[in-house]
Amino acid sequence: MKQQKLAIIALAVSAFAIGMTEFISVGLLPLIKNAFDITIPMAGLTVSLYAIGVTVGAPVLTPLTNKMKRKHLLISIMMIFIVANLLAAFSASFAMLLTMRVLSALMHGVFMSIATAIASDLVSPNKRSSAIAMMFTGLTVATITGVPFGTWIGQNFGWEMSFITIAVIGFISLIANVIFVPNNLNEYEQSPIVQQLKVFKNKSLMLVYLITALGYGGTFVVYTYLTSMLTHQLGYSDSTVVVLLIVYGVMVAIGNTLGGKFTNKMPTKALSIIFLIQAIVLLFVGVTTNHPIIGLIAIMFMGLFAFMNVPGLQLIVVLFAERENKATVNFASSLNISAFNIGITLGSVIGGYVLNEFSVAMTPYFGFVMVIVASAMMYTLYIREKQHRLAQC
Repeated sequence: MKQQKLAIIALAVSAFAIGMTEFISVGLLPLIKNAFDITIPMAGLTVSLYAIGVTVGAPVLTPLTNKMKRKHLLISIMMIFIVANLLAAFSASFAMLLTMRVLSALMHGVFMSIATAIASDLVSPNKRSSAIAMMFTGLTVATITGVPFGTWIGQNFGWEMSFITIAVIGFISLIANVIFVPNNLNEYEQSPIVQQLKVFKNKSLMLVYLITALGYGGTFVVYTYLTSMLTHQLGYSDSTVVVLLIVYGVMVAIGNTLGGKFTNKMPTKALSIIFLIQAIVLLFVGVTTNHPIIGLIAIMFMGLFAFMNVPGLQLIVVLFAERENKATVNFASSLNISAFNIGITLGSVIGGYVLNEFSVAMTPYFGFVMVIVASAMMYTLYIREKQHRLAQC
């Protein structure tokens, strides 16, 4: 039991390094711009190409690596990840930096799919969602502390040191994975790629991917422009906003942990409720944007539910894939990682449109529509699963 927990913690540290890499460029854009004498939009490619790399890399590379033993694949991913970040730090050109960012992103996509499967296999069936939540906590904590810390390092010691720091954290996690992740992980017989592509014929899984993009992405309509809402709408100072964002991140981490506990049993039912409450909270955020204290409380509740759906969504994908064909679990999981990133992109694009056409105060209402639709779809899935269980009795 202790080794299982240490193994999941090792995966969480890896997820922390990967999460830090994903968002670090946001804080380093001015430094990268000056280093390579390019424009800010050009420097922004280090963010957008990374997102594309994760979205494409997860479903493309996962089936191609399925014949590797899980632990061997995990170690290989982290080694490539470390090298990519070290080479990014010593990039002689912007093209080389972009190449290393894409390589890191490809490893990100494969890691999250394989780590989800490993974490869920390390524990008993009634604790699988909690295990996934613990692993994802590393990703969550990276957005709270990792990115600000990495940005601070870049501003004080040069942007190169930010990537070197990530490589060091990646190396620590690599050692932890070697020591604590068991060598005798469950190895499922892998189907040919053509067989794995049959996942796309699984209507329940396709519905979950759509729910993931809408339900997870809905919050990002607001979150992407949260700083503007806190300053321009609620009237908080820049220095206060830094503290508030850290508190928001803590709420996200708490919500992620609670989500794992709530969705260990009957995940479809739990998620339909979680999405419904999140939709109501987004409405609450919308109607309180002119009230500094109440509006702030609403935003913190939004943070509490923002990642609460993540472990349950990943667990449902694993369960549905296992039911059809265990050999497709990794591939099915990788598609959901893509769905999360599509949701982030969709949410930020819609948020940007709302910001340009209306105001930041309107973003919660558009987010509400996305999340309430996800809740209704998840409830439909819950009813379908309930009928399926009754038919088997």
